[in-house]
Amino acid sequence: MAAEIRSSYGAPTPEVPRGAGASRRATTTGQIKDFILAEGLRPGDLLPTETELCERLGVSRSSVREAVRTLSTLGIVDVRHGHGTYVGAMSLDALVEMLVVRGVLSPGDDLRALRDVVEIRQVLDHGMAERIVASLAGTSNPGLHALVDEMVAEAAEGRAFPRQDRAFHTGLLARLDNALVGQLVSAFWEVHTVVVPTLGLSVAADMDQTARAHGLMLDAAEAGDARAFHAAVTSHYDPIGKALGVTTP
Repeated sequence: MAAEIRSSYGAPTPEVPRGAGASRRATTTGQIKDFILAEGLRPGDLLPTETELCERLGVSRSSVREAVRTLSTLGIVDVRHGHGTYVGAMSLDALVEMLVVRGVLSPGDDLRALRDVVEIRQVLDHGMAERIVASLAGTSNPGLHALVDEMVAEAAEGRAFPRQDRAFHTGLLARLDNALVGQLVSAFWEVHTVVVPTLGLSVAADMDQTARAHGLMLDAAEAGDARAFHAAVTSHYDPIGKALGVTTP
């Protein structure tokens, strides 16, 4: 009898009868994820060989291969040909790609998906405001101020400033002990930046306001003023919000 593995909840995962089709393939994918969790594996750790996984899970080689392909697409495992299969870095790249496609191909209202992304970005920025302010209060951040100066200069020339924008938002979150929120903010920022040009949407006339709002956010955080930080976040999103018809929180 094939060996059982325990799920992340501690209960054994029974062998699935052969011929169960799509549900079987889904179960194999789930079993491999449960194995990673149950064994406490971390990104970069080596998984058992394909043969060992077949024996542990009680499934066919083709089921394991298909499950590994699915997990690789999601970034949960990293297949290094000639070396083995490792636990992946668990990035949000797959989420970003899906949201970009959704934003470009959203049926009906072409701006609907982008409007959703902007609203989520605002919720994240406002929701983390107090923690950002607490982490930066009383500090000096010349690197972030330099990014603001660059953004203002680029806006004055009518140019966008995506590199500085992303670096600024990443920097604001750098002191927080929460890697996931940083990844989420970065992911939704990337979707926003990629999708806007495909929709022919332009907010060039208000780029100066957006650029200077970053400076207001930073000044407020360093001063420990959460209310001013919230106001600056609102100012930051006003231009794109007006273009999309997004209601400011």
